[in-house]
Parts: sequence; C-alpha cells; structure tokens
Amino acid sequence: MPSLLRWPARVLTVLLALALVLGGVVAYTVRKSFPQVDGAIRLPGLTGNVEIYRDRSGIPHIYADTAEDLFVAQGFVHAQDRFWEMDFRRHVTAGRLSELFGKATLDNDKAIRTMGWRRVAEQELPELADRTRRHLDSYAKGVNAWLRANPNASDRSLEYSVLKVQNGGYTPEPWTALDSVAWLKAMAWDLRSNVEDEIDRALIAAELPRERVEQLYPGYPYDEHAPIVTQGTIARDRFDQRAAPRRQEARPETAPQDRTQDQAQDQNRGRLDTARPRQGAGGNGPARVVRGGTDALAQAARTLDALPGTMSTADRAGVGSNSWVVSGEHTRSGKPLLANDPHLSASMPAVWYQAGLHCRKLTEQCSYDVTGFTFAGVPGVVIGHTDKIAWGFTNLGPDVADLFLERVEGETYLYKGDRLKLETREEKIKVAGGGTVTLKVRSTRHGPLINEVLGGVRPSGGANAVALQWTALTPGRTADAIFAMNGARDWHEFRAAAALFEVPAQNLVYADTEGNIGYQAPGRIPIREKGDGAWPVPGWTGEYEWNTAPIPYDQLPSVRNPPDGFIVTANNAVIDPRRYPPLLTKDWSYGYRSQRIVDRLRQEIDKDKVDAAVMGRLQQDTRNGLADTLVPALMKVTLAGPSVRARDLLKGWDGAQDTGSAPAAYFNAVWRHLLKATFDDDLPEGARASGGDRWYEVVRRLLDRPDDPFWDDTRTGNVTERRDDILRQAMADAYQELSALLGDEVGAWRWGDLHRLTLTHATLGTSGIGPIEALFNRGPLSVPGGKDAVNATGWNVQAGYEVTAVPSMRMVVDLGDLDKSGWINLTGASGHAFHANYWDQAEPWARGELLPMRSRPESVKAAAVHTLRLRP
Repeated sequence: MPSLLRWPARVLTVLLALALVLGGVVAYTVRKSFPQVDGAIRLPGLTGNVEIYRDRSGIPHIYADTAEDLFVAQGFVHAQDRFWEMDFRRHVTAGRLSELFGKATLDNDKAIRTMGWRRVAEQELPELADRTRRHLDSYAKGVNAWLRANPNASDRSLEYSVLKVQNGGYTPEPWTALDSVAWLKAMAWDLRSNVEDEIDRALIAAELPRERVEQLYPGYPYDEHAPIVTQGTIARDRFDQRAAPRRQEARPETAPQDRTQDQAQDQNRGRLDTARPRQGAGGNGPARVVRGGTDALAQAARTLDALPGTMSTADRAGVGSNSWVVSGEHTRSGKPLLANDPHLSASMPAVWYQAGLHCRKLTEQCSYDVTGFTFAGVPGVVIGHTDKIAWGFTNLGPDVADLFLERVEGETYLYKGDRLKLETREEKIKVAGGGTVTLKVRSTRHGPLINEVLGGVRPSGGANAVALQWTALTPGRTADAIFAMNGARDWHEFRAAAALFEVPAQNLVYADTEGNIGYQAPGRIPIREKGDGAWPVPGWTGEYEWNTAPIPYDQLPSVRNPPDGFIVTANNAVIDPRRYPPLLTKDWSYGYRSQRIVDRLRQEIDKDKVDAAVMGRLQQDTRNGLADTLVPALMKVTLAGPSVRARDLLKGWDGAQDTGSAPAAYFNAVWRHLLKATFDDDLPEGARASGGDRWYEVVRRLLDRPDDPFWDDTRTGNVTERRDDILRQAMADAYQELSALLGDEVGAWRWGDLHRLTLTHATLGTSGIGPIEALFNRGPLSVPGGKDAVNATGWNVQAGYEVTAVPSMRMVVDLGDLDKSGWINLTGASGHAFHANYWDQAEPWARGELLPMRSRPESVKAAAVHTLRLRP
C-alpha cells in the first residue's frame, strides 16, 4: 500500500530501536513470535482432537471430526502465521487504519468510510445461512484462542514490535465473524470492473472529440479472439448451450470491432447527448461531460485512488487471471485437468495461504475434504479441489458499478424535477496520536457522493457531484458460496453454490473425477433501463436507473462438456453479443492471453495427450501477443545510427520474453516509448497508456492509419508527425534508455535485468525508512513474461519495467490422481519475517516450478515434517 506510512517525526526513535534489533538484542523477539508447529496445545473452543500436519513449506493440513473443530483450527493456524496481515486487513475494511498509523492514513479511512464496506457487511451477516454463521463463529474462536495466548507485541509478530515504537498503546481487538465478512467487500472492490474506465473516458472527453475517445476503447475482436462461451443462447428464459440465437436476436455478421465510429456513437447517443453538449461544427473545442461535471469526476477519481488495494495495485490493467480445463478425452489419464493462476498485485506476504481442511470421516455434519488456496481472515478454501471436484476463478469483470452525475444544492439533489433530501451519516475516525475526526457522508438514491471525500472546492452549478452505485453496496451471499463450493460433490451442487457467488462475479471453471468439465458465469449483474455503463450518466433524469432485479442466474452463460473438450478463460469476453442479448460489459480484456492459451492447447492436443506437466509449461508461456504485428511495422521504417543494431535483435525473434532475452528487452523498451510518444501529449495524466492489451488493440488499428492525429506530437510546435516518425523516435529513445541502463553492447541486454520483482511488505515495506523496509521486503527477482503474456507479469509503461502484478499463485489439478496435482504460492506460508517459510516459494515461483499439492491422508502424513495436536 504505497505511501501509507511516512513517519518523518519518528524516524530517529525508530532507527534507535532498529539498531537494537540489528545488534542482536531483539533477535530473540523475532523468533519468539514464530508459531509452535509440533507437540500439543490445549485450545479452548474445541470439542475433539485435531491434528495439523505441515510439510517443509509450512503448508498445513488440518484433520478434525466436526466442521466446527475444523474451522476453529483453521482460525488458529491462520493467526499463527498471518495475524498481522489479518489485523491490518480488518482495519482496511473498517476504515480504521488511522488507529494504527495516525494521520498518514486519514484519507484512506475517509474513502473507505464513505463506501461503507463494513456497514454493508453488518447488514449482510444476519442474512447468511446458519451453517455459514456457525463456521464464521468457529473460525473466530480459533483466532481469539491464539490471540489470548499471545498477549504481548513480541508474541504476535515483528510488525507489532515496530508499531509499538510509534503507537505503544495499540492492542488488537478480538476477532469477529464480521471481520471475515467485511474482507469479502475489499476483495470485491479490488476485482471491480470499469469504474476507472468510466472516469477516464469522461476526463479524456474534456480534451478530445468523442470519436477520438472511442478510438482508445475499441470493441472486442470477437472474430480474432474467441470468447469463453462459443455456443448457446437464452431460450425459454434459461441459458441453453445447445440453442441457436433467434434471427431477430442475432446481431449483424460484421464483428463488433468493425463497426464504424458513427455506429458505435449511435449505440450510446442517448447517454452522451444528455451527458454533455454536442461538438460544434468541425468538432472544435474540448467536450465536457456536463457543465461542472469534469471537476466533480476529477475529485471522485482522487477518492478512488485513496481506496487502498488489498489485492490489486493502482495499475489495475495488470489485474486479471488465467484458468482453463481440459476434458479426459485429451489427457493421458483419461480424466480432466484444471489450471488456474489469478493475476493480482505482488505483496509480502502473498495474498493467498495454502491449506487442506479434512473431515476424518465425511458425514452430513462434517462434509469437507478440501485442499487449496485460502485467505487469511476468512474460513474455508476459495480456490482448489475436494476429493470429487476442482474449480478455478478468473475475474469475469461485468459492469456492476455506475457513476451518476448529480445536481446538488445544499442538502438536496435533483431527481425527475423534484428536490429530494440527501441521506447523511456521520463517521467518527480515531487517529493515533491525535483526536477524532468527524466525516459527513452524503448519499443520493444512487449511492454515496464520492467527490466530497477529500475536501477541495465543491463544484457549483450543473453536475456538481458524483454518486457511485455498486452491487457490492447491497448485502449479498458470497460467504455462503464458499462453504457450498467446499462441500459440493458434483456439477449440479457446484452450480447451486455458484448461484450464491454474487460479488465479485468470477468466471468459474469446473472439473470432476467422473470426467465432467464446465463453466459458469455467476454474479449479480444489473439490467439498465438505458445506457451501457461505459460513461458517467446524469442522475437527475431518472433514465439510467437499474432494474430492481439483476440478470437471472439461470440466464447467465453456462457450459458443460463442450464439443471442443476444453474451456479457456482469461478475462476475455464471455460470449459474443450477437448470440447473447443481455449486457455484461463493454470493457473486457481483449483476448490476447486467452487466444494464446487456446492456440497452444490445440497444438498440444494435436501432438499428443495432455498431462499436468504440459499444463504447467503453458502457464509459463511468455510470448508477446503484439510482436507479430508491431515488429514488421518497425522493420519497415527507415533507420540510421546505433538504433539499427538494436532493431536487428528483432530479426527472427519469436516473441518470447524470457529473462535472458535481449530482443524482449528492446521490444518492451520500444513499446514503452511508443506509447508515451503517441499518447502522453493527448491524454490527461491519470488516463495515460499503461501498456495492457487494450493498447495492443489501439496501436494495431493505428498502424493502418499513418496520418491519424494521434501520431502527431502536439508538443513539437509546427511539425506534424506521422506514424513512421513516431516509430523511428521510439526505437531511438529505447536504444538510448537501454544503453544508459544496461550498456552499449545490445547483445548483452537482458529482459530480466529490467523486469524485476521486489516483494514489498503491504504496510511497513513502504515506510520510507530503508532499514525497516529491509527487515520485511525481499528481492528483487528477475522474472520472465509481460503484461499480457500468459505468464502475466505486469508492468506500467509510465513508471518503468518493474513488475506491478503477477500470477499470485499457480495451480494444476489432475482429476485422474489428485496427488499428482501441483501448486505454488508467490511468497510462502509464513507472515513472519526471517521465518524459513517467509519467502521460500518465491524463487521456485519465479522459475516456474510447482510444489506437490498433496491431499490424500497417507501422502500428507508421509510428507509431514511437523505435527501439532490440538486438544480441547
């Protein structure tokens, strides 16, 4: 969480304390917080004995006779390894970071309180199933048993010892079920859809004509990059994978990306004609969304930037995921294989925690035998497999949030010609080392006003406020879905569980030991009375309201055992709108990763049967999806000087972005300078090109338009640049940059010397105090891949080549023999700095290796190096 902790007034005190640590006086403290992993412990709250087996990686497998004991033990184990992370997260979701860190995090708390994540969780908790509430309470018992046994800062973790220097009076509160449920709201925010795109479109429209804005958000290339679901439509009020679209529902055969600008504009004309004045003759002058609306949107953007990401960075274009499943007809074992690697921001410790939860005997009262990836702070397994089924997630990314421009006067707002009273509430924010700050939150019928949070002058007149409507601000049942999936035994039970997974909506892939594979799109996805969710809309007209009910679950795309024998999801479009009328979103990832996976799978299937090793190698594919398009264009440009030697690196390059690749280093440098030279002069700072696959599509189309205005650099006065001028300049700038960074010998350049990952502690890793950061941060590691390679190690062209988003874990499940499955986490099981399992998985992760994902009792026990017995 960048810039959360800046303690200039405390630097000297902290450094003095740190000197004691480094001098060895507090070395005992570091080890004192390491968990007990052998022997026996009496644990209040248990009804029977529990065994916890850990392998060399510190991954626990928990065995119990009742579900309650299983989740008590999970809470205890999570707290043993990750309590600082859990405590920090609950302060995030409650908007109480300032109680820990003082006024440095006050803006973050204001933004979170305005959103009201914990308030929604409070409404949600009583509506959850009895089973879910029991499991949440059992989990809390385990966490609190650990907390009572570790009353001192030095007992809990090194972070608490450091925090004590600044905030000596802090003591963690007992854990509650509400703390777990609220964390799911933070997860939903991190995996939100296109709110930032809505703001960016509007802010860009203040500088450029509408048609040029549309160039920057091209349609999805359905004919080049297949969607997830390629069959079926809605028939008899249900999605039927065997049904064909009725003629009146089918769109024209022209692919959506080939529509003219006028057609694209006509689709949204109602929204834009209401939302901003029309362009004058010739399109001269900047467009404004609404008089005053741009200022309010800029203020809203500041609020969104202040919302701390717990799983994603500010560079959200790198957040995505891959998952795919292959049926037994294409595998060596004759049973399905499932692969998953969610792409999130890199953090220390990793966002995931590996675990196995096993009822010794499966009964109605204890129905869990599940191994997979968990969140510290939440009971159950989020992604993984049982003894019968396996599942994986990628972010579906439906448009579940809209920005409504409002006309506010005093304590009222305009709606359909009437003045309605704003809803108001006060939030009290305690600040460590200070007093209590009172925040007034105002809301319209659409949601909280997010432009008022961080102060500044309120715009007057016209559209002077921005309200956020978001599905996650309504109570839901996602917590129920976790336990329903963990107990599912077949496709029908899995689909029933998926129906509960409302926010954040995920692409769910499925496989089972009977040989079935499947895909399900879940989620609470709104139906709009007007508009497509791509732009901010006027709230005062009442035209753009959401229907009371979302798209019915049974109408969401779903496929079981498709003819191809495999299903691939990588944040690409779910289904072609020519066969599926309901609007899911317009802002998909553009399918470069998904199509590469499809192509590779077809190649592997054509050669031979697929096994888990093939799936693992596919996860490591580093090919750049734009190389085949951009490299030929670069080679045609007349070039002189030392840049010629650098460009020669691209001759015969296969697009692979391995750490040792000189061509990959140069290509990515050219890409960076190409985007900056082409777009920085035209776009406001917060909406500039970051380098994701949307920009692949934008540039791909611009390459066919050598005189397009985007090629012209408006900063060069009377000179009008064309395409080849900018390509030539990008190659020269790339050469100059890499020569300065890596030396003049182009053949010695290495992508891994630029593309490096530093594992940064989520809080103290950005303290601004080097010695403290050194205690908790690790790396850097050279990593292969790139932003929209299958091995998606994201970076932002505006900032440099350092890695900002990663495959946060990788998993391959073999349904033919579950013990042949593999997994890897980004860092390690432990959240304790200097513990052997703090980052022991990081280097194998960087090399593309998987660890054995054991789940059968005999293999778990054979691999165990530690056994802890919990007694009532």
